[in-house]
Amino acid sequence: MTLVQLRHFVVLADQGSFVQASAALYLTQPALTRSIQGLEEELGGALFDRLGRRIALTPFGGEVLQRARRLVADAEALKQTGKGLHAG
Repeated sequence: MTLVQLRHFVVLADQGSFVQASAALYLTQPALTRSIQGLEEELGGALFDRLGRRIALTPFGGEVLQRARRLVADAEALKQTGKGLHAG
């Protein structure tokens, strides 16, 4: 699992559709689908129920989303800290 996959997952959960999330991430829809499928395979469970063009988090996906949000936020904070240290 990569930080990029977790970011993709968080954006997809926020947007509610692969089409909207792929546009927000500047990715093709197949690339986003592959990223999420890889994450699901590594974690060992489905993160979303696919409902036609819409998606809904599974109970497992809801649990993963809370942790993914923290990891992505921590990574962003670490990046900002690094930039601040190098700038000053």
